[in-house]
Amino acid sequence: MSQPVTRALISVSDKTGLLDLARGLAKLGIEIISTGGTARALKEAGIGTLDVSDVTGFPEIMDGRVKTLHPKVHGALLAVRGNAEHQAARKAHDIGEIGLLVVNLYPFEETVAKGASWDETIENIDIGGPAMIRAASKNHNSVTVVVDPQDYAAVLRELESGKSETSRELRRKLAAKAFARTAAYDAAISQWLARQLKLEAPDYFATGGKLIQTLRYGENPHQTAALYSAPEARAGITSAKLLQGKELSYNNINDTDAALECLAEFRDGPACVIVKHANPCGVATSATLLDAYKNAFACDTVSAFGGIVALNGILDEATAKEITGIFTEVIAVPDVTPEAAAIVAAKKNLRLLVTPLADPRGKGITVRTVAGGLLVQSRDDAVVDDMELKTVTKRQPTPAELADLRFAFRVAKHVKSNAIVYARDGATVGIGAGQMSRVDSSRIAASKGGDAIKGSVVASDAFFPFPDGLLAAASAGATAVIQPGGSLKDADVIKAADAAGLAMIFTGIRHFRH
Repeated sequence: MSQPVTRALISVSDKTGLLDLARGLAKLGIEIISTGGTARALKEAGIGTLDVSDVTGFPEIMDGRVKTLHPKVHGALLAVRGNAEHQAARKAHDIGEIGLLVVNLYPFEETVAKGASWDETIENIDIGGPAMIRAASKNHNSVTVVVDPQDYAAVLRELESGKSETSRELRRKLAAKAFARTAAYDAAISQWLARQLKLEAPDYFATGGKLIQTLRYGENPHQTAALYSAPEARAGITSAKLLQGKELSYNNINDTDAALECLAEFRDGPACVIVKHANPCGVATSATLLDAYKNAFACDTVSAFGGIVALNGILDEATAKEITGIFTEVIAVPDVTPEAAAIVAAKKNLRLLVTPLADPRGKGITVRTVAGGLLVQSRDDAVVDDMELKTVTKRQPTPAELADLRFAFRVAKHVKSNAIVYARDGATVGIGAGQMSRVDSSRIAASKGGDAIKGSVVASDAFFPFPDGLLAAASAGATAVIQPGGSLKDADVIKAADAAGLAMIFTGIRHFRH
C-alpha cells in the first residue's frame, strides 16, 4: 500500500546528483533526514535537513559506526502501511514514516582496487547502509529505495507527477536492483576476505558485479547477454575504452578477452596476438609492432580474416594501415597515435579499444556455470619463465630453439586443449586447437604451417601420452619439443625423441584450457 512520501532519508558516499535530488524533494515539501557528510553537503548548499540523531534522539557513536541502526529508522522503513498493528506500534513508540530511502554504500570495491591496508579496507565495509537498503527493499510496497544516482531523475519525475507518490512498478524494480547491489557488495567483501586468508574453497562462494553494458544478443541471436564487472578488478576487456566502431558483441568481448590474456604473456618487446573463436591463430614478437603483426598474420592468413588483433604497444600509422588492409573485427592496444586512429576511423564498423595490459602472474579466480552450480578455480598464473625447465633428451636445445620453446609454451597456454603450437623465430607457424586427439592437433597445426614447420619447435599444453603425437611433430619438421611430461609412457616418448634427434624439455606444469 503506497501513500505520498513525506520524509526521505539520504545517506550517500557518492554525492553525484545529490543536490539536484535534494532540491527537487524540498520543492515537493518532503522532509529530508541525512547523516554525516551528506548532511554537511546539504546544509552547505542551503538545503534544510534533519540529522539522524535528531530523529533517533541518540548521537552518532563509535566514529559513525552506529548512527542509523536504531528502531526509529528501521521501524520507519519496515512498518507496513495499512497494517493496524504495525501502525499502532509505530505511534506508540513515536516512530515517523520514511517513504524514500536514498543510500549508496561505502566505497569498498574502490578501496580494495587502490591496494589499501587491511584496516582501511575493513573500515570501508558499510553496515548501516545495507541494513537500511534491505529493510526498505523488503517493504517496497510502501517505501521507495534508491541505490544508484542514475535513478534519481526517474524517481523525481514520478514524485512530481504522482502527487509525491511513486508507482508500484518502479518501487519493485528499484527493490530488485537494491537487493542485487547489496548482494554484489557482500560478494566483493567475502571474496576479498577469502583472498586475504588464502581460503582456497570457502564453504560459501558469492560473486556479483555491476552492469557494464547490455549486449545485442549472446553467442547466437536468440540468446540474451550482458557484460558485468567482477568484484576483483583486472586490466583487460572490462577496463577497455571503445574509441571508435560499433558496439562490441558477446563474441567480440569473449575473443578480445582471449587475445588480451595471451598478449599479457609478452612484455619484453613488440608483440601481436590474432584470435579467432577464442583461440590464437597467430602470435609473434619482433623488433616493431608492424613486423609482429605481419609475422602473426602469416601463421594463418585465412583464419585471421574477421579476427581480433591485440598489440602490446602504441598503434602507429604503418601498423594501422597494414591491419585495416583486411576485414578485422577489433583492434585492442594500450594506446594509439592520432594518425593511426584516423586510419582506423575510415573503417566505421572496426572497433578500436584502448586498455592497459594485465599481469600474467596476477592472482585471481575464474568462474563458469555448470548445471545447478558454479565451477570455480584459481587463475592459471603459471609463467614459463618461472618454471624449472628440464632437458630429458640426449640433445640439448640450441639457444635459438630454447627461446622459441619458451615462446611456444606461452602461446600454448592460451590455446584450447588439446593444444599444439609450432613456432620459429619468435612467431607461430602452425596452431592446432581443441581436438579430441593430440595427434590430430599435431597434424592440423602441421597442415596449416606447411613448409614453415621445417626447422620449427613445438609446444604441447599437456604430456604426450604416447610417442605418436611427438612423431607426428617430428615428421612435420620440428627439431625441439617442450611439454609438461608426466605420462606413464614418458620413457617411450623420450626414446622416440632421441631416435628422431629431437631436443625435448619438460616443464612439469601443464596448461589445459577448456
